[in-house]
Amino acid sequence: MKLWLRLVLAGSLALNLLVVGAVAGAVITHKPWRGHHAPRLDGVGGPLTRALAPQDRRAIARGMRRAYHDGRPARAEIRAAFEALIADLEAGPFDADAVAAHLERQRSVLAERLAVGQELLLDRLNEMSEAERAAYAGRLRAVLAEHRRHHGR
Repeated sequence: MKLWLRLVLAGSLALNLLVVGAVAGAVITHKPWRGHHAPRLDGVGGPLTRALAPQDRRAIARGMRRAYHDGRPARAEIRAAFEALIADLEAGPFDADAVAAHLERQRSVLAERLAVGQELLLDRLNEMSEAERAAYAGRLRAVLAEHRRHHGR
């Protein structure tokens, strides 16, 4: 698999993990998100998002918001799923298979969002000229280098 594709996949996975975490946090704390929208793409997308040109980032963000709103489960459905997970965690004896089923459903939601993010990014990369993709690759290299400088890795 090509390096850039692996980077796209890793960045998209990170984005989707953060989205699922934000949903879980909102449900658990019973605090609605301001404006009822998905988290900002530039705040959760990692290096692949930060390296995008502003117009590309906005286009992908619009697509993610559209997909988020179109496929978002109802709050009551999310809350019920977490209540069922909590009930299984509290039940005795512990049923690992029941908890695993809850986690698998969460992974399924994450996989769907990951696929949307990957598709949107790949579509955008396909629309770019060779020079635009080279500029993106250069910005991505710089973002990763900056991350290594700050985190010593």
